[in-house]
Amino acid sequence: MLAIPLAQVLAAPVVANGYTWCASYHPSMDIIARNPVDGVYPATKDYVHAIEVRGAERLLFVAGTMGLDSAGLPGGALAEQLDLIWSNIRTILASAQMTVDNIVRLTSYLRDASYAEANAAARVAALGGRVVPTTAIVVQTLDTDWLVEIEVIAAA
Repeated sequence: MLAIPLAQVLAAPVVANGYTWCASYHPSMDIIARNPVDGVYPATKDYVHAIEVRGAERLLFVAGTMGLDSAGLPGGALAEQLDLIWSNIRTILASAQMTVDNIVRLTSYLRDASYAEANAAARVAALGGRVVPTTAIVVQTLDTDWLVEIEVIAAA
């Protein structure tokens, strides 16, 4: 097994033995991106095949979060709903003393496939370019005003 000093990994992701190693901001927890280079299609710059979490003490499973304001009303346009979704996710994470840096898995449910590009851009921006395993699924939402729903798993 390859051992990479945590200080080096915190400074920037390290590529070694075909894997990208990076760490979370939790000193006793390591997050290791798993992107094998042989035997599977290549990951893209905003996608990672898997993340291994080592040393986590807590997991937070966030239910599908919609682009609703504090009164429960949906944003009028896709961009507004994506902003509300990420604001809601940050609030939920903060209630568990976590941030978006703790997200280790994300699933997006899109009402229309044409929302995929805007959803990916919002995810990349919200995560500061950090990649996590993610899946986007086109679905029929329970309410036609809900354009996107995102659920996450976070670890600390």
